[in-house]
Amino acid sequence: MAASPAYGEDKGGSSSLGEPEYGHDPASGGIFSSDYKRHDDLKEMLDSNKDSLKLEAMKRIVAMIARGKNASDLFPAVVKNVACKNIEVKKLVYVYLVRYAEEQQDLALLSISTFQRGLKDPNQLIRASALRVLSSIRVPIIVPIMMLAIKEAASDMSPYVRKTAAHAIPKLYSLDSDQKDQLIEVIEKLLADKTTLVAGSVVMAFEEVCPERIDLIHKNYRKLCNLLIDVEEWGQVVIINMLTRYARTQFLSPNQNESLLEESTEKAFYGSEEEDAKDAKAEAAPLAKRKPYVMDPDHRLLLRNTKPLLQSRNAAVVMAVAQLYFHLAPKAEVGVIAKALVRLLRSHSEVQYVVLQNVATMSIKRRGMFEPYLKSFYIRSTDPTQIKILKLEVLTNLANETNISTILREFQTYIRSMDKDFVAATIQAIGRCATNIGKVRDTCLNGLVQLLSNRDELVVAESVVVIKKLLQMQPAQHSEIIKHMAKLTDNIQVPMARASILWLIGEYCEHVPKIAPDVLRKMAKSFTNEEDIVKLQVINLAAKLYLTNSKQSKLLTQYVLNLAKYDQNYDIRDRARFIRQLIVPTEKSGALNKYAKKLFLAQKPAPILESSFKDRDHFQLGSLSHLLNAKAVGYQELPDWPDEAPDPSVRNVEVPEWTKCTSREKRKEKVEKPFYSDSEEPESVSEESGSSSSSSSSSSSSEEEEEEEDEEEGSGEQSEDKEEEEERPKRKEKEGSRKAAPGSPSEEEEEDGVKKTKKKKASQGRKGRTETSSEEASASESSSSDSESGSEAEAKRRKAPPSSRAGPKEISLLDLDDFTPPPPQPIPSSSIVSTSLVTDLEGLTLTDTSLAPALLSPGLGAMRTYELLHRMAGEGLSVEYCFSRRPFPGDPHMVAVQIHISNNTDAEVKNLRVSEPKLLSGMRIQEFPEIEHLAPGDTASVVMGIDFCDSTQAANFQLCTHTRHFYVSIQPPVGELMAPVFMSENEFKKEQEHLAWPGEGKLTGMSEITEKLTLPEKCRSDHAIVQQVTLAANVGRVPCGAANEYRFAAKTMTSGSLVLITLERREGAAAQLTVNSEKMVIGTMLVKDIVQALAQ
Repeated sequence: MAASPAYGEDKGGSSSLGEPEYGHDPASGGIFSSDYKRHDDLKEMLDSNKDSLKLEAMKRIVAMIARGKNASDLFPAVVKNVACKNIEVKKLVYVYLVRYAEEQQDLALLSISTFQRGLKDPNQLIRASALRVLSSIRVPIIVPIMMLAIKEAASDMSPYVRKTAAHAIPKLYSLDSDQKDQLIEVIEKLLADKTTLVAGSVVMAFEEVCPERIDLIHKNYRKLCNLLIDVEEWGQVVIINMLTRYARTQFLSPNQNESLLEESTEKAFYGSEEEDAKDAKAEAAPLAKRKPYVMDPDHRLLLRNTKPLLQSRNAAVVMAVAQLYFHLAPKAEVGVIAKALVRLLRSHSEVQYVVLQNVATMSIKRRGMFEPYLKSFYIRSTDPTQIKILKLEVLTNLANETNISTILREFQTYIRSMDKDFVAATIQAIGRCATNIGKVRDTCLNGLVQLLSNRDELVVAESVVVIKKLLQMQPAQHSEIIKHMAKLTDNIQVPMARASILWLIGEYCEHVPKIAPDVLRKMAKSFTNEEDIVKLQVINLAAKLYLTNSKQSKLLTQYVLNLAKYDQNYDIRDRARFIRQLIVPTEKSGALNKYAKKLFLAQKPAPILESSFKDRDHFQLGSLSHLLNAKAVGYQELPDWPDEAPDPSVRNVEVPEWTKCTSREKRKEKVEKPFYSDSEEPESVSEESGSSSSSSSSSSSSEEEEEEEDEEEGSGEQSEDKEEEEERPKRKEKEGSRKAAPGSPSEEEEEDGVKKTKKKKASQGRKGRTETSSEEASASESSSSDSESGSEAEAKRRKAPPSSRAGPKEISLLDLDDFTPPPPQPIPSSSIVSTSLVTDLEGLTLTDTSLAPALLSPGLGAMRTYELLHRMAGEGLSVEYCFSRRPFPGDPHMVAVQIHISNNTDAEVKNLRVSEPKLLSGMRIQEFPEIEHLAPGDTASVVMGIDFCDSTQAANFQLCTHTRHFYVSIQPPVGELMAPVFMSENEFKKEQEHLAWPGEGKLTGMSEITEKLTLPEKCRSDHAIVQQVTLAANVGRVPCGAANEYRFAAKTMTSGSLVLITLERREGAAAQLTVNSEKMVIGTMLVKDIVQALAQ
């Protein structure tokens, strides 16, 4: 059966009517397949062993996503290929996962170990894609994994991966804002990066996470200014906006004494505006006593380095530079942005709209800089209405006595347009010109009066409103116009225009004493049919005529007030009641009655016609808030200039000169020298020590990273080629010898979770370190002489004996040769502990005295009980459950769940059973036997088994009786997903060492989670600690020789993965909890639960 079109559209299937998708061959085409077999051909191709078929399937799936079709039902088939060894397939799989990871979080979490391996892949694109997918899984559980991955990626040799790490920072911050302090450390490290690829992304992360931390920018300010020209366009916009706000807090306003700019060195460069310079000299005399303003060199550096970007092909970059100059540059130099902005007016209408909004704001304060380009703002017939209105705004702002005749001729043409909104805006613009320029006021007024005879009612109405505002300036001279407008009340129906005419007649009724009462008579007839705004002006007209000409208008006024008294609108009723008391004297009238004439006929100031863009300059130009004229979410206010300049020395950092010349010289040297010669080491080391960007934890491969970054920057950041693959083992040995050098900080070892296990190995490591340090010293001496001796030293280092690497090995990104996981370690046969075994072991000297009670599951009284069905929701039937921690008979992979059912009703409950379980893939359920009868007041206890597949996802099912069905779910705490394991101390150490050193295929530190905590007073005894840990998780106690250390072991029910827990007490109440587990998510959640249990 073919599906309905709606179903096909909803699912994005290949059988939708508009655009059928054909398969690899005609027989497998989507057009021939039915709905329930949709995408079967793609699924078969993805399950194939041939990489070519998988690649073809992934290309088609990504093409479907690009066309906006829904491909989420292919998620299980695609996610299986995440470990595919074909690079091209893996890239496309990651593209798919980035799109759907947030929707299918549970399935994405199952592949999290593969993403972790992807973080160690030799290909930089795979490493970056793995981090991108990891940061797209919006689950709080994996926050520690994301944090560790971002820290690793921030030290990656590839700038592209570091850029991706910067992109992941805001994602993690939005998921868990508590990580802010750690993220700031990463941002500080990335801000010190010297590559242009990273700069824009890390500044964006800075803006999202900690825009208030200006101190992080101080030492990187000059570097960012110099890198700006080479950063990609998106990054340029972000950096320029950030530096605009930075400069407003760190430098003095250049326009406070704008006439006394003392910048002789810069005048030649910015000498384009000679007229402004002459004006400045002319005004210098009266301000000679003021302290001269000298621009900060860093302020000048910013202006100088951003000016060339005005020629950028990207409109956003030009707009960003324009707003920077408008907000930061001296008045004499702002003019350079006008030509660039006018150039943008040739772009698309969307770009024109944004640019004109900003030009309209600028032209109010800096009118002079756009006057030479007046003709560029003339309106074309093809312009959209919004563009026309904005151009009118700019033309009106630029109008002055010299160009007003030209502008008014333009306006006369615009009035004949067919676009009514545009004509109305033009009439308002004429009114503004007449208000601002006195000599053309009469000309404009006469032109507007001529428009009153226009056939179009909207044109006449708009003209009336504008004339009313102009007449307020000189009412006595224009009584004829008022009479002419009074006659229009019979024809004009637009409410605003009628209201304006009535206001004029009422306000200046002494100029038209004969006409005004007649107008009131006509309006009284049609009062009930008028709009509210007109009714209010009729009441005002009646009140004013009553006060000035009561003989003729007394009865009319009373009639109008009586009509208004019973009007539907309460504003009109209130106004009528108020005016009656005010103008008609009665016994109850108050003192205000005497002043009624002064109140109504007071001299009113003429309205000032202002631009709607006048007050927008307090928003940063180019921002969304400026465009909307309202503060948008996330908008950061533009700071005010400081009164006194902050200390400029905070930006004084000894950094190498970043110029194109030096970078070219470096590249020339690299062509002549070997790819990884030691002769470059002293130079790179001095750069590291001299730069402000040295991070808190020293990177073990800083020299290689610097060279790698410059190489990749020059070649367009392409992926590693074959030469790099060949050099990898050499770098590995070289780095291994460096890492063991004395004086290298040990923080990195602690971060990666590396532990020294045996004294023998430690002594060998120390021996290796001394040998390595002597080699490194000799290498540095030889490298200072010439490059040949440097290469000899490198050859010696490559032939270093194995004893030099006998110490504790630190795994880093350079150590990865293969990412195949090691074979799983066999678990000892005596893993599962029985009660009899515990009693047999109690007599052994190795066994701790508290072992037996710790290994046994807590008593039923100590077990936590959870509510499955409340008696109100269950209509008298209440159900509770607990995890008995006993093996479930028949299936060791299932968790035994004990269920207590109570019948609180007056009737008998029959046929109690479980039906329709809705489980995630891999989960299983073993239902309890059906309870045929449960008498009123009775309880029953049954046991059911659930295989949660090592996941804390809930098992959903229906609890059914003979009359009702109740939807319930059981969600296990992570501590109930495991069974206790007994092992000796040596076995525990061996397994812990295996988890901490998982081999080349797994990421260092990913198998170990460490948390520092403070133990409360009641939880510091051995018994209390063991009790709380075993209550939080179903684990077994492992004997330990150290008095301040507690060890526990368990294995997950489904996969049998080991979980090792170590709690080490420190000084006072401090303690450190360490969990080693192959299951990273389980380990993270377990740490949280145990810390919570110990804190109670």
